[in-house]
Amino acid sequence: MTTNFQNLPSTIKKRSELDKFLDRSFIWLTRIFALAIAGTLLLITLQVAIGAWPAIQEFGISFLFKSSWNPVKDEYGVLPAVYGTIISSFIGLLLAVPIGVGTAILLSENFLPSQVRLVLVFLVELLAAIPSVVYGVWGIFVLIPILNDLGKWLHSYLGWIPLFSSAPTGPGMLPAGVILAIMTLPIITAISRDALISLPPCLRQASVGLGATRWETIFQVLIPAAFSGIISAVMLALGRAIGETIAVTMLIGNSNSISFSLLAPSNTISSLLANQFSEASGLQVAALMYAALVLFILTLVVNILAEFIVLRVRRL
Repeated sequence: MTTNFQNLPSTIKKRSELDKFLDRSFIWLTRIFALAIAGTLLLITLQVAIGAWPAIQEFGISFLFKSSWNPVKDEYGVLPAVYGTIISSFIGLLLAVPIGVGTAILLSENFLPSQVRLVLVFLVELLAAIPSVVYGVWGIFVLIPILNDLGKWLHSYLGWIPLFSSAPTGPGMLPAGVILAIMTLPIITAISRDALISLPPCLRQASVGLGATRWETIFQVLIPAAFSGIISAVMLALGRAIGETIAVTMLIGNSNSISFSLLAPSNTISSLLANQFSEASGLQVAALMYAALVLFILTLVVNILAEFIVLRVRRL
């Protein structure tokens, strides 16, 4: 039996010239928006580099390896701030990743009633809406007193370890790292949960059908399947931690020195910029712009590394 398609009524509406024009306009509009984002990023980079150029000419690459920051003598080095930025971010992720991924597993599986999960999801997302200065004030009046007592105990009994070799004086690396962990927790939890709940239900069903327990299914099937999303969450949280300013400035102590003790005051690039830019002049402004350029490059490297890791994981 054959069908004569020529006798069938035409149900396909021909596209008018207006529709085609609107489609082409939309395509070009999205291209313009994409180019505008790239152009804005390039413009920011260029402006910061121009501002940093006198310091780049004066100090060169040695700016990254000097520890002195003396506006009176025009001696500048950003090594302690780079060290503080990396270590405080590492402490924050070290605390936030297991808690965030564990919370994501709790909220994506049927461990709790749906009403309770809904409330917990709302509370986790609410953490991301709290301003940084509120975290800083809370850290000063609540977190630092708690960590001071813990720091005194650690220094008394484990002071022979370099990590606890100095007595706590209030603000320091440890409070800054803990506040970064709290601030990055919503990012890790929300994105990891989205990655887990977006997995096909057949993965769970097949794993259980093959005799795997619930925990084996979670740790050997679901987490590996959602690993690229979890890595993306961790890297986004790292970018947030590296660039955080107000809360860290209030809690880290702003000491331009390198100490292996977590209880000692330290500094970050963001804190250095926040503290000194308003009163800077002359070569100091160029040095601060140089530090901002270093922070920008560091953040860019983190994002490139995140994209590379996610692509590698997806290929496996």
